[in-house]
Amino acid sequence: MTTVTLSLASRDDVTRRALAAFEGRAQGTHLSFASIDLLWRTLTPKRWELLRAMTGQGAMSIRETARRVGRDMKAVHGDITALIAAGVVDRTERGVVFPYDAVHVDFTLTQAA
Repeated sequence: MTTVTLSLASRDDVTRRALAAFEGRAQGTHLSFASIDLLWRTLTPKRWELLRAMTGQGAMSIRETARRVGRDMKAVHGDITALIAAGVVDRTERGVVFPYDAVHVDFTLTQAA
């Protein structure tokens, strides 16, 4: 089972993980966002719905993705395009894919400055 961790991370955090990976220490699969605002702008409720429908399903057409969530294909295409641009979803010869079996979200909410 491949789990992706969605997290908030600074450039320094990402660099530390990359250096540790180069040293051979397993880091798991991470998709990091610079801020909680960026995470929520990228992963809107409709896009979460798409990820949920795609998790563990392999490659599928945008038409099939839209059918699974009961949405208009044009709107789903726009959301999938945004997820591809953010590096969350991949485009393959067979369609689009969210190549994970599970999603773990990891961040801490702290007092506003």
